[in-house]
Amino acid sequence: MAITAEDVSLEDIMPISLDFSVVEVSSPEQLVVVGSDTRVRMSFKDEELELRLPFGSHSRLFLCEVNKAWSDACRSPTQVPKFEWLNKYKKAIKSQAAVKQAGTPLEAFSDPVNQHQKIEKPSEKKGSLEKAKNSNSVTQKSKGNPSQDNQSISSREERDDLVRSSSHTASNKAQILAMPQFGLRDNLIRCELLKSEDLYTYLENFSFFLGTYNVNGQNPKESLRPWLSCTLKPPDLYCVGFQELDLSKEAFFFNDTPKEQEWTKAVSEALHADAQYALVRLIRLVGIMLIFYVKKEHAEFISDVEAETVGTGIMGRMGNKGAVAIRFRFHNSDICVVNSHLAAHVEEYERRNQDFKDICSRLQFRQLDPTQPPLTIMKHNVVLWIGDLNYRISDLDVESVKDLITKKDFETLHSYDQLKRQIDEEAVFVGFAEGEIDFQPTYKYDTGSDQWDTSEKCRIPAWCDRILWKGKNIQQEHYQSHMDVRASDHKPVSSLLIIGIKRVNSEAYKKTFEEIVRNIDKMENECIPSLSLSQREFHFKDVKFMQHQAERLSLFNDGQVPCQFEFIQKPNESTYSKPWLTANPSKGFIPQGGSTVIELEVFVNRSTAPDLNCGKQEIEDILVLHLERGKDYFISVTGNYMPSCYGTSIYSLCHMREPIQDMPKETLLELAEKSPKDDTATTEKPLDIPKELWMMVDHLFRNALNQEDLFQQPGLRTEFAEIRDCLDSGMPDSLPGSNHSVAEALLLFLDALPEPVIPYAFYQQCLECCANAGQCEKVISMLPLCHKNVFNYLAAFLRELLKNSASNRLDVAILATIFASLLLRSSKKQDFAEKTKTQEFFQHFLTQHSS
Repeated sequence: MAITAEDVSLEDIMPISLDFSVVEVSSPEQLVVVGSDTRVRMSFKDEELELRLPFGSHSRLFLCEVNKAWSDACRSPTQVPKFEWLNKYKKAIKSQAAVKQAGTPLEAFSDPVNQHQKIEKPSEKKGSLEKAKNSNSVTQKSKGNPSQDNQSISSREERDDLVRSSSHTASNKAQILAMPQFGLRDNLIRCELLKSEDLYTYLENFSFFLGTYNVNGQNPKESLRPWLSCTLKPPDLYCVGFQELDLSKEAFFFNDTPKEQEWTKAVSEALHADAQYALVRLIRLVGIMLIFYVKKEHAEFISDVEAETVGTGIMGRMGNKGAVAIRFRFHNSDICVVNSHLAAHVEEYERRNQDFKDICSRLQFRQLDPTQPPLTIMKHNVVLWIGDLNYRISDLDVESVKDLITKKDFETLHSYDQLKRQIDEEAVFVGFAEGEIDFQPTYKYDTGSDQWDTSEKCRIPAWCDRILWKGKNIQQEHYQSHMDVRASDHKPVSSLLIIGIKRVNSEAYKKTFEEIVRNIDKMENECIPSLSLSQREFHFKDVKFMQHQAERLSLFNDGQVPCQFEFIQKPNESTYSKPWLTANPSKGFIPQGGSTVIELEVFVNRSTAPDLNCGKQEIEDILVLHLERGKDYFISVTGNYMPSCYGTSIYSLCHMREPIQDMPKETLLELAEKSPKDDTATTEKPLDIPKELWMMVDHLFRNALNQEDLFQQPGLRTEFAEIRDCLDSGMPDSLPGSNHSVAEALLLFLDALPEPVIPYAFYQQCLECCANAGQCEKVISMLPLCHKNVFNYLAAFLRELLKNSASNRLDVAILATIFASLLLRSSKKQDFAEKTKTQEFFQHFLTQHSS
């Protein structure tokens, strides 16, 4: 490990100018995840290289400085830098092909432990590996002439501006600790194996066929061979994604469909005939399905297969929109394939951006080693992203679009593509690549034909269906649509990628592993680990319902040994923190002299809001940070919570004529402790229904009776925050945000009620009488007055929506399925039969009840 300046050498230089780009491979929200290095790809003109940075805040700072420098270069594009300062270092790196022209890189900064590797030809690899193996940690080994070593030492003073001494100098590197009984030894071996990966791996090309198809709920009526067998040679792997596999209500709400088997059979029959394939994994979320096949001769090299789903539909949970993903290890490369279906409609590009970010942050894969943190999408060597991304063509009318298509001027048309614009603005898919689009838009056609949409809506053609990738050593062979497949209103798309996969040389691996173990055996020492913390007290100001806040805690290993940390439970507590507080990561490994950043995150949801709203609980906790074989550190977390109508009972809200944030804390606690049956102590008549509920329903009644896809299309998170603040702090004349955002805010309000509209005590009774309309009405009549008023008010509003079903496309089944689970829910998880009965119960009030 690098301890002093002598351990680090300035090997190569890459200027930062307009031709420079940097892409980090970790997750978009967090550059550093404890437990593995941060991989960064840098490119300048035709050259590309990779740096592997040690995990910790130093890497984060380095990347921030690089991005800052690049931003500065972009602000003055007319001033071409000459990089004259490089002359000072020419002597030190003279043997490395010299500095070329001003603004031309050689490679980058390198560190003998965390080495970056340039893309090498096979003939160069042997020399490169030999250099890495034999490099001296005190001086720089030149690439060409060994006689330059002394020159490099003599120029050390000139390099001090770039390479600084560590604040911790160890006289003996053997003071690095490895303790098998605490798992540190395993972590050290894993860390060193990762750093030495280039010593025992080599690249071999494999072909990946990627396909995406939105089938619009249709059955497989035709062969898929024109799509899946379009390559001359059989691909090594197939990753085939579908969207809108089944549009039925059963699939949407119960995730059950016979079409999964039908389309899987159609795919298996259409795979390339010149090879045999094994089905590795299938994953589906409602209508989003991903199937992964591999040639049978490669199957034994597939390992660590995991599959996950994440819904981004209404309330951030429904699976009509979202993603499914499969991650796996192929030989020694970690690969993640994502199939997503993002929000629809031309104007909803911001919602699509939000869906992408939600998928990246929420979709996590469990690791085989339970002590390791989950893997995010971006923590893979290769990420392949397919799907109906739903980005449309903007700022052109339908005739102009069709005219450009007729002329095959796809380059001009692509400049109006929303996805291209959002990528150019670095709003989404940062670091991803997409092949040149030289085929006509894949949406929207009349089903069964090649004719553009002739319906009343006359949708503007768009490239909704896309394939992107992120990673190194990837070459695209083709990117095309398939006009011969006509079952849907979309056309399927395919791409063939040739990917350089890291294969393991068993003999070299064994040799490397044994060398690492021998070195660790020599370094074992009985030193006690210690950390320095950036701060020990944190205060979160104005915490709000469903509004994420985070503070950074920096840990620096100031001891002479590596350390393993973990937040541990306090006595008589089941978790290390209160449910509204999370430390990310909650455990990790820090090498000697290294550092890392922990995000302390506060998030109040429906389960934690009730007690915080009334003051029974406060934003207050003590975290215990424990070091294996070391001491404990205590971290204080405090804050002030802004009470919200979200997570407050119907009874309490009906007794508040003022906004909840204007109510005294004592009154909120007093109301929370009362029962709806006990109204004897109230001095004034309560409201019939909560004013906040009335505001949302009245807004929708006045503005959204004809809104298409109401309660099915998600709103924007920023708009929900504005709506929440209006309800909690005042009663404006109108609510901000779109109809979809207000609708979702209403659903979240009902979902967050501590006691549902039909209280838990009546749940079993409702199930028993669900087949009898008269008995159902009798149960409602027995509810506490405020609950009964809310139920009847909502039922009346939903009946008004049904009167406009021709325009809003709502029906009894949709509304019953959405609202039944919110108004009538169990304190335990519902099974399929119970869900069906609750819907049947609620439907009586949408079809028969008319008062």
